[in-house]
Amino acid sequence: MKKKISLIGAGQIGGTLAHLIALKELADVVLFDVAEGLAKGKALDIAQSSGVSGFNSSIIGTNNYEDIKNSDVIIITAGVPRKPGMSRDDLLGINLKIIKQVAEGIKTNSPNSFVICITNPLDVIVMALQKYSKLSTSNIVGMAGILDTSRFKYFLSQELKVPINKINSLVLGGHGDTMVPTFNHTIVDGKSLSQLVKDKKISAEKLDTIIDRTRKGGAEIVKFLKTGSAFYAPAASGVEMAESYIKNLKKTLPCAAYLNGEYNIKGLYVGVPVVIGKNGVEKVLEIELNEEEKNNFKISVQAVEELFESARKIDPDLSN
Repeated sequence: MKKKISLIGAGQIGGTLAHLIALKELADVVLFDVAEGLAKGKALDIAQSSGVSGFNSSIIGTNNYEDIKNSDVIIITAGVPRKPGMSRDDLLGINLKIIKQVAEGIKTNSPNSFVICITNPLDVIVMALQKYSKLSTSNIVGMAGILDTSRFKYFLSQELKVPINKINSLVLGGHGDTMVPTFNHTIVDGKSLSQLVKDKKISAEKLDTIIDRTRKGGAEIVKFLKTGSAFYAPAASGVEMAESYIKNLKKTLPCAAYLNGEYNIKGLYVGVPVVIGKNGVEKVLEIELNEEEKNNFKISVQAVEELFESARKIDPDLSN
C-alpha cells in the first residue's frame, strides 16, 4: 500500500515538494490550495513529467480538504511569503488566520498524520497549529533547523574549500535572527569548528560573517527574488523529515519540536536535535552546549516566547 503525503499550499515550496516526493517515489501526493486551479495545474504539470522521469507516484491537485483524508504525512507551506523589507514576524497576523483554517481541515480529515510545518514565522506558527488542531505534540514538528544547518554548511564549504558532505553541523534555536550555530558540534573533515579557529584555518571574524549570513539567509534570497522567498532548499529539508518518518530511518535532525522539560524549557516549540521515526518525534536529544551557546540559546528561546505573546494578543484562542 503506497503512502500518502498531502501538501497544504501549492505555491513555490508546495510545487517543489510535490516534484521531489514524486521523483523519490516516496508516496502518492495530494497538492491542496484554496486558490482553485493552482494545485490542479501544478499537479498536472508534474504528473506529465512522469513519462520522462519514470516515476510511478500519483499526483492530484485539489481545493477540497476532504481529499487529504488518511494522509500519512501532511506538509504545510500555506501562507503569505515575505516581501523585501518584511520580517518573518510581520507575517504573523496574516499567517495565523490561514493556519487556523488549515488546523481545522487537518483535525477533521486526517488527525493521525505526521504534520510538518514550514510556514513562517515558523516557531510560533507550529505552536499555534498544535494548539488549534489539538494533535499530539510528537506528531507536529516545524522545519527550520535542517534548512539553517544546510545554509551554514554551504557557506562553510565555500569558505574552507571543503566538500559539503565532509561537514556535519547543527543549528539550534528559533528560525530567525537568533538561531544558534554550534561550534563544537560542527565537524569539518574530522575537526571541530572551534579547533579550526584555534588552528587559524578560519578567523573568528570570518566565522561571524558566515553566521550572520546564515541568519539572514532567507532575507538575502528575498532581496534577490523581490517577489517571493526561498523554496528549493526549504522543500528539500521538508522531504528529508517526511522520508525519515515514512521509512522509519530514525535520523537525528534539527527541528522545531515541543519541549517538555528538556533544556529546562517546558511547553514551547524550539529548534533542537530530534530523532524522527515511524512514531513521529521519538526522542529529543539534549546535547552539551558551552556557556556562549547556552546564552545564545536562551536569547533565541526568549525571542520565540515574545513572539508567541504577540500571537496570543492577535488571537486570544491561543491562550486556551
